[in-house]
Amino acid sequence: MTGAGAQMHALVERLYPLCRSITGDGVRATLEIVGEYLPLEVHEVPTGTQVLDWTVPQEWNIRDAYVADAAGHRVVDFAASSLHVLGYSVPVRRTMPLSELRDHLYTLPDQPDLVPYRTSYYAPEWGFCLAQNTLDALPEGDYEVCVDSTLADGHLTYAEHVVPGRVPEEVLVSCHVCHPSLANDNLAGIAVAAFLARALAEESPYYTYRFVFAPGTIGAITWLARNRERVELVEHGLVLACAGDRGSLTYKQSRRGDAEIDRVLRHVLKTSERPHTVQEFTPYGYDERQYCSPGFDLGVGSLTRTPYAGYPEYHTSADNPDFVSPEAMADTLAVCREAFAVLDRNRRYLNLSPYGEPQLGRRGLYGSLGGRSDARQAQLAMLWVLSMSDGAHSLLDVAERSGLPFDTVAAAADALHGAGLIKA
Repeated sequence: MTGAGAQMHALVERLYPLCRSITGDGVRATLEIVGEYLPLEVHEVPTGTQVLDWTVPQEWNIRDAYVADAAGHRVVDFAASSLHVLGYSVPVRRTMPLSELRDHLYTLPDQPDLVPYRTSYYAPEWGFCLAQNTLDALPEGDYEVCVDSTLADGHLTYAEHVVPGRVPEEVLVSCHVCHPSLANDNLAGIAVAAFLARALAEESPYYTYRFVFAPGTIGAITWLARNRERVELVEHGLVLACAGDRGSLTYKQSRRGDAEIDRVLRHVLKTSERPHTVQEFTPYGYDERQYCSPGFDLGVGSLTRTPYAGYPEYHTSADNPDFVSPEAMADTLAVCREAFAVLDRNRRYLNLSPYGEPQLGRRGLYGSLGGRSDARQAQLAMLWVLSMSDGAHSLLDVAERSGLPFDTVAAAADALHGAGLIKA
């Protein structure tokens, strides 16, 4: 995991300079780099396509942008950071006094050294983001303003990667790819998702795992609109975001609140003894709100570290690669792997010898425990599995009721199944 953490951090650093938005070449460049880590199926959806109650917008691309003083010095420069431009700014090239320019400048007065992240996706605006201290230092006078961008018919781009499972039912893993230079709120989730997909591919999972890399909101809505029939295969899901800060883990439950993914994450976080928080669902946040909308009502939760808008660096220039750590991303990845291992092995069984307790000794089940430090726990797990294998209770039910580790319960079920005492 230490090595994976370093590699994920390197991927974050590589993606960080790219100017992403809900459409455009920045998204394509991001997916091209992610495609070096795992094969992606890239989809291009034309401007004007109706997707549920929304319409795919025009495509935005930007080449350069700046505010220059009378001497030609760029006091705000897109080349220094993609955050400096209001996302989706329409083209402009003018000279104007600072008094007029101020209406198009965005700062954070309470965090005067930081540059904010701002967008104007669905209104024809233009603007610049800068530190309040930079603005305060600007003298009155005329400034040259340039936004060299295009807003024209094009496409919305998203990508998928599928890890085949033994059954067609799917686990959906989704992350957003629309934020520009924000390391935690965007890139850490992308990196964890990519390495999670690679790890699952080596494990021959039970479920089929579908990874969706899409722009926030409009991308998830587009995927849902284009996959109305496939949605029926989605049994479980997880949205990954804010996956690399040093805060403790936070799991936001699905709209249902009792979906299997909710129970699994609660169990894994509790038994791992990691500091964590479990939150109730709210229709605000990341794309879990799209997947959980009442028409779809999918069992999709959200895993973050410090949650949405919960840290001072959120949506500012302080959310840079130094803000995220390899150790935190490795820990997020580990929790995902632990949770999906439980999800993959969680079955309901039927006791084939339900009248009285079957004789385990003559089947070699007790003898197989000889020398094990947890022999008594393993024996107890067999009795619990036999007791609760009525076709209605899952192995997770057994683990929660007995207080035994899920791995111990699953190993007991494997032994009993091998002895012909239970069937799935």
